[in-house]
Amino acid sequence: MAAAKKSTAKPAAPAAPIVAPAPAATKTVTPVMAAAPVVAAVPAKTKPTVEATPVQPFPGAHEAQEQFRKAVEQSVTQSRAAYEKLKTAAEQATGSLETSYSVATKGVNSLNAKAIDALKAQADVTMEHMKSVMAAKTVGEAIALQSTHARKQFETLSAQAKDFSEMMQKIAVEATEPLKAVFGKGFS
Repeated sequence: MAAAKKSTAKPAAPAAPIVAPAPAATKTVTPVMAAAPVVAAVPAKTKPTVEATPVQPFPGAHEAQEQFRKAVEQSVTQSRAAYEKLKTAAEQATGSLETSYSVATKGVNSLNAKAIDALKAQADVTMEHMKSVMAAKTVGEAIALQSTHARKQFETLSAQAKDFSEMMQKIAVEATEPLKAVFGKGFS
């Protein structure tokens, strides 16, 4: 490369100031200076051009990339399948919980209705007993009525407790049946 030549020209002398005529009022005018001297442009150094060479991958790079792509695709496919299974299982579990809750609610409502009927029946029997005790002519007759009433109450309460126990077991079994079906599949 050739070395750039330096300019040997001398800078131009500054031009004489230009003064405008003074107006009637007393204003001072500042002189205008001449522009700085122009320096000749020096050509910029150019960078040497390098021909672009195609990147040569290491041997087997294409096969490695292909295997990596296949592994990623397989992983994505497996993830999607697992997600679908999980989604299906969650939907089934939700459905079985709703069914279980519905069955339990119906069972508890029927249990409550039966309990109210039992209380009403007990109240009716107790009122009849009180009437008969009040109508008793002797203390011995009142004691006999009380003993008979106590025995009947014990038998009735025992039967009702047995019915309630069976009913609660039936409700528990019916309410958990949908859950067993769904969760049983998940563990097998």
